[in-house]
Amino acid sequence: MVAAAVSALRAVRPDLDVRLCFLDLNAPSVDQVLDAVAAEGHSSAVVVPMLLGSAFHARVDLPALLDAARLRHPHLHVRQADVLGHDARLVEAVRDRIGEAGGSVGESGLGIVLAAVGSSDPAANDRTRELAESVAAGTRWSGAVTCFATSAEPTVQQAISTLRQAGAERIVIAPWFLAPGLLTDRLSRAAESCGPGITYAATIGPHPRLLDIMLDRYSQTHTELQRYRALSA
Repeated sequence: MVAAAVSALRAVRPDLDVRLCFLDLNAPSVDQVLDAVAAEGHSSAVVVPMLLGSAFHARVDLPALLDAARLRHPHLHVRQADVLGHDARLVEAVRDRIGEAGGSVGESGLGIVLAAVGSSDPAANDRTRELAESVAAGTRWSGAVTCFATSAEPTVQQAISTLRQAGAERIVIAPWFLAPGLLTDRLSRAAESCGPGITYAATIGPHPRLLDIMLDRYSQTHTELQRYRALSA
């Protein structure tokens, strides 16, 4: 799904040199891609994190990798863009995925579980909890609750129980994830233990709104980088 989003981005903006890299678990790594960019003679690079929250990966892991790349390649100007964040366009994308899973905005007996990763940062979890209200805004749903796959409560089972107690007759689990993986599989297995009447929506994936946000993050950061280079020349 992540690779599909990057491929779609290349199709939308064929004038950009768009390269995919990973923080961990997969290849190519951030180091490998930045080393290749420098070796090919490029003088600048904008790194757009495909991260939904500003937690450890965005604030610690990735900046450390970029600092190391700057030391290895002093002539390569590297700047990190903002995370995708809790952009209203991502909420729109999740609503679309819920609709594709059969969740009508007018279905009064529908409960939505917005399934997120979870963070060791309580403030980050609080911000993610607030997203459920945004996803449900303007609908007739019986409720929407955020759950977490790791590190925080409520769990998916607890969220489903809360919604059923509030009168939900049917549940759609909407992943606040860009792509499926181990954590979404874990959430799906946990939800299976909660009985019938549960549907699992697709992840955000290469949704057009995701591409819009990525391009916005790139454009803003590229402008800042060009301004910085002009001032320091």
